[in-house]
Amino acid sequence: MKEKLTAKKHKNTKKFYKKQNPKKIDASATGETAKEHEKHLHEDPLQRLFSAKSIAIIGASRSPDKVGHVILKNLIDGGFRGFLYPVNPNSQEILGIKSYRNVLAIEDPIDLAVIAVQPDIAIKAAEECGKKGIKNLIIVTAGFKEEGFFEKDKKLHDVLEKYGIKAIGPNCLGVYDAYTKLDTLFLPRYRLQRPKEGGISFISQSGAIGSAILDYATEKGYNFSKFVSYGNAMNIDETDLLEYLGKDEQTKVICMYVEGLNNGRRFIDVAREVAKKKPIIVLKGGKTYQGAKAAVSHTGALAGEAVLYSSIFRQLNIIEADTLEEVFEYAKMFEKLGAHKVCKGNNIQIITNGGGYGIIATDAAVSQGLHLSELSAESKKIIRKMDLKTENPLDLLGDANNEGYIKALEIANKDKSVDMIAVIILYQTPLVTTDMVNILTEFNASTSKPMTVISTGGEFTELLSKRLEEQGVAVYSFPLNAVKAMAKMMQYYKRRDKI
Repeated sequence: MKEKLTAKKHKNTKKFYKKQNPKKIDASATGETAKEHEKHLHEDPLQRLFSAKSIAIIGASRSPDKVGHVILKNLIDGGFRGFLYPVNPNSQEILGIKSYRNVLAIEDPIDLAVIAVQPDIAIKAAEECGKKGIKNLIIVTAGFKEEGFFEKDKKLHDVLEKYGIKAIGPNCLGVYDAYTKLDTLFLPRYRLQRPKEGGISFISQSGAIGSAILDYATEKGYNFSKFVSYGNAMNIDETDLLEYLGKDEQTKVICMYVEGLNNGRRFIDVAREVAKKKPIIVLKGGKTYQGAKAAVSHTGALAGEAVLYSSIFRQLNIIEADTLEEVFEYAKMFEKLGAHKVCKGNNIQIITNGGGYGIIATDAAVSQGLHLSELSAESKKIIRKMDLKTENPLDLLGDANNEGYIKALEIANKDKSVDMIAVIILYQTPLVTTDMVNILTEFNASTSKPMTVISTGGEFTELLSKRLEEQGVAVYSFPLNAVKAMAKMMQYYKRRDKI
């Protein structure tokens, strides 16, 4: 199956690269002038890495089973708009692109090199990159300190230090940028989906967790800015990445999976500043003794005391998630609502067409520290005219229709006692039509109050929920998931100005 997929693309890429394979970087291929490219070469190291215009793939191969082949193919299939330079001493051409025996044989300037060869060869390749003047590497190669090979680890570290090279890895999955189409993940695109452009960036010390979550998040419709698996963090660690993403205009919310911190003091200083501008959501691995022990053998990281980490996260206004699912449920709330819907109050108005669901949502809201809004006398007067009870949750009953939801939303929007709105829609009832997607989309765009939608059901419900998500509405299948995310959002904004 893989050979057929490769062969199909090989013809297209050969035609593409035959048309444009100049010796100099120019505006026709990268969309920038020579002067702009020169400026680009002197940017911040991580900015230069993520916006690389020329990439050498060391270990590129003609064999579809090799990591280097997958990386090169992913860059091509993903629509990378810069120049690609396969490096393999045993091949003259790979996927229709001229191959080089080593990076020193490449005449053009190289912004970034991806190393996907055995550890001893990787060290030699890093040395050649240094001589070539390449200042940014992604080293996916494993077999260093995480496996107890500390001498090899030191040799690689010394090479990077000697030439002033910054590297993500070793022992990492790589990086993905949805905007620049930089894709150095060594997993095939037909096995691991890539998300569309969005505002979530995810930093993962673990490549396995990162890849599974990236695939899951894409399937669920989460949109990304950047994804980074940083592995052993030889000289680019979680704090460097956090600092960079804090300045990245395309990143609206930062998610992290960490097993340990290389420099706790620096992390605190950086995170404190970043959290003032953007929400940071962290899942800490290695909370138990056994988990911490496993973390050491995984990436060589010291996991630290779980209680200490949790305390630091609270002080820095970092949102700590207990599960991977929570990471993205919280991220969705921030990304969909955006910074223009800042909520510092904890009064929630629940609107429902199912009494039992309203009760469950109430219990969930109270358990998360939210208060039920006490509507004004004017609002209650309007509700009584609708022949409904004035309590919160506002139950529109099983015969609720679109018009009833419109009136309820208008009431909640105008009432000053309401800080946030949770709308439960059970599409199984007959009078609620698919027009609710447009109604909720328009309301969400016009109101300054955070709103979430809760809908539980099968294929029909999931289809409508997906359409709402695509229009920027945060939708959840169950009440607890929704109100927990709302509570985290409220707590973040409430604490942000106090730190």
